[in-house]
Amino acid sequence: MKLSIVSTLYQSAPYIDEFYRRATEAAKRLTDEYEIVIVNDGSPDDSLARVIRLAELDSHVIVIDLSRNFGHHKAMMTGLSHAHAENVFLIDSDLEEEPEWLLSFSQQMEQDRCDVVYGVQERRKGGLFERWSGEWFYRFFRVLTGLTLPENIVTARLMTRRYVDALVRHNEREVFIAGLWHITGFDQRPQTVTKRNSSETTYTFRRKMSIFVNSVTSFSNAPLKAIFYFGVAVFILAGGYTSYLIINWSFFATPLSGWTSVMASIWLLGGAIISFIGIIGIYLSKIFMETKNRPYTIVRQIYEKKQE
Repeated sequence: MKLSIVSTLYQSAPYIDEFYRRATEAAKRLTDEYEIVIVNDGSPDDSLARVIRLAELDSHVIVIDLSRNFGHHKAMMTGLSHAHAENVFLIDSDLEEEPEWLLSFSQQMEQDRCDVVYGVQERRKGGLFERWSGEWFYRFFRVLTGLTLPENIVTARLMTRRYVDALVRHNEREVFIAGLWHITGFDQRPQTVTKRNSSETTYTFRRKMSIFVNSVTSFSNAPLKAIFYFGVAVFILAGGYTSYLIINWSFFATPLSGWTSVMASIWLLGGAIISFIGIIGIYLSKIFMETKNRPYTIVRQIYEKKQE
């Protein structure tokens, strides 16, 4: 097998037929030895029924049906673990990313002799808030983790067998796939692409915040270190203020008014302590999830037409 095309499904019914047609045409321009691995991530529409019909007609199509919705990143990792070709092309199925990119990615990989060619948007799609939040996500992630992720990357990427084998060795239960792409290493080269805006994003603000917290706590212990340094700073300030109170009481006997400052300090430190306990709780939660060693996805059934 020379080529695997891997994609996921979630509310993808309107795009499946065209995606299959265009992905097949692109693959055939490179090789006759290809497979299209499609992972159904618990899609609530009839996406699964549509791709099963394709699998019954075309032996190149393999459908991985997950037992429920596990999330986009985990579904992609599952698809990659079921791809066995020399080169693997990962892409979303909603046609915002064009299957024809496979051809230009393959050409660049051959010219540069690299392990990965990935798509980068010249200008992030979406409205002002989406572009602004995306920009600050990368900035905060870089500051907190020390990792410099390529900005405005898309899902689409062409990868060699050795890179995919190394990537799927990561067994985190809380998957932030962009970080895993980066830390896996090898020779990775960008290619500028233009991503279409064909559908509404399923990533709500709450989900984006969840991804941000998960990504930072998966790749950095900076928040825990910040708690320590904040505690040291408060201890030093408290020690200095205590010394001031003792000197003032011993030598000047000035009556101290300070109900407001006392209450403000209580609220400030109380809020900080609760926040810090919450940060520690997030890390403990991640440790708890990892130690249970549960599979990050469960496959209900695999559909494929056996070649005669």
